Amino acid sequence: MRVRVLLCCLAASLLLSGQAEETEDVNEEVLMRDRSHIEKTLMLNEDKPADDYSAVMQRLRKIYHSSIKPLEQSYKYNELRQHEITDGEITSKPMVLFLGPWSVGKSTMINYLLGLEDTRYQLYTGAEPTTSEFTVLMHGPKLKTIEGIVMAADSARSFSPLEKFGQNFLEKLIGIEVPHKLLERVTFVDTPGIIENRKQQERGYPFNDVCQWFIDRADLIFVVFDPTKLDVGLELEMLFRQLKGRESQIRIILNKADSLATQMLMRVYGALFWSLAPLINVTEPPRVYVSSFWPQEYKPDTHRELFLKEEISLLEDLNQVIENRMENKIAFIRQHAIRVRIHALLVDRYLQTYKDKMTFFSDGELVFKDIVEDPDKFYIFKTILAKTNVSKFDLPNRDAYKDFFGINPISSFKLLSQQCSYMGGCFLEKIERAITQELPGLLGSLGLGKNPGALNCDKTGCGETPKNRYRKH
Repeated sequence: MRVRVLLCCLAASLLLSGQAEETEDVNEEVLMRDRSHIEKTLMLNEDKPADDYSAVMQRLRKIYHSSIKPLEQSYKYNELRQHEITDGEITSKPMVLFLGPWSVGKSTMINYLLGLEDTRYQLYTGAEPTTSEFTVLMHGPKLKTIEGIVMAADSARSFSPLEKFGQNFLEKLIGIEVPHKLLERVTFVDTPGIIENRKQQERGYPFNDVCQWFIDRADLIFVVFDPTKLDVGLELEMLFRQLKGRESQIRIILNKADSLATQMLMRVYGALFWSLAPLINVTEPPRVYVSSFWPQEYKPDTHRELFLKEEISLLEDLNQVIENRMENKIAFIRQHAIRVRIHALLVDRYLQTYKDKMTFFSDGELVFKDIVEDPDKFYIFKTILAKTNVSKFDLPNRDAYKDFFGINPISSFKLLSQQCSYMGGCFLEKIERAITQELPGLLGSLGLGKNPGALNCDKTGCGETPKNRYRKH
């Protein structure tokens, strides 16, 4: 009898303790973080009128199509860089890219910034690798999921060039339209987590090439880590190699910081820098944010004020990118124009050298092979560096032209001096005028606070009228 009573008491105590644990769990779920600092920093509650940049955008498109694209197509620049600019890319919103190992909180961070947790819009999250797709979050009047095949087929969007990565990739691309005020001004891209023991071939599509496509177009790149995943493997090393030259856009995030005690957090912070130091070869270290980007309240006895300040700093960074979207877009098109110009000058120099070395008895294929194999012997690159406004840091890799001319015979190109017309002027003069006058002028009109609406292509013609090169001035 006494044993039965003891068993009943034990069962009752276990039941009560279980109920207590459930009550604690409920209380923990109720303790959600205040979101007012997100709405205030990103100005989500302000009904300020949107800047009318339609005239600037129209002029930018016209400069690109009239002054840059003709030279780009004539010398097949997109086959060298695999970078073709579409109208959708010119008019697209700023893009924020989330990269990093699996289960570090990338999807949870997006849910938190957009306030999507516990709604039907939220991205799926978990302790295991959950995101196997490239997920693009865009603004739309209602919740809508768009398949990758549809996104690539829509030329009005900026994702149509992704079709070149094949159907296997398009099946791993998904777009989600969400009626959220922040997405009216920016686009978020969530990426599959890096798994070091997985071979690239197992993904079924060129993962690094796809990442490079998004990296080239991102205005802000968040590389997210958590305290338990600081090891650097081959795939992460390759990722940072692809980020080279984009250091100003990179922000390192040490997530889940409230899960550690102060002393351990300092050690993890040092270990993170130690792991990344060989991968980021720049004088100034990248900005590192230390916080916990999820909706639950910070854990007790942690540096709440520090984490909150770090979060606000990150939001200010994001807001700065949104505010400078037109300036960044113009600078991006100008940088693209500079690379197209250098490529055209190099192809012109290869062609001119080939013509100079050819004789009546020469074997054209052998002559050009000699030039491509050792361009320094013929001063190809040194001649281009001697020209004005050409930096050695903008020159493409010499080996890239071996592959380029392997696909495109040198005889299929014309000299720059032959790329002129009576009415249209010369291709080289037009792109140089765009780089030195038209695009800086467009950028200056924004920087000086001029009314963008005053710019009208119908009146200005979006640039100077081409001069008649056969007429004496």
